[in-house]
Amino acid sequence: MGSERKYCAICAWRENCQKRFSIPTDAQGCVRCPDYSRDLSIKDSQIDEAVKKDQQG
Repeated sequence: MGSERKYCAICAWRENCQKRFSIPTDAQGCVRCPDYSRDLSIKDSQIDEAVKKDQQG
């Protein structure tokens, strides 16, 4: 399921993006950005851990 997530924080262009955090998201918080490209250096397990930590507060 991690590979289906599209967040600004895991986009390969996040450092230079002018639209970051200002584009529409779906009910799960995933972005619908035409420029989105996943940063392949970030592993699914790292995403899952970060989401879990964020949900715990």
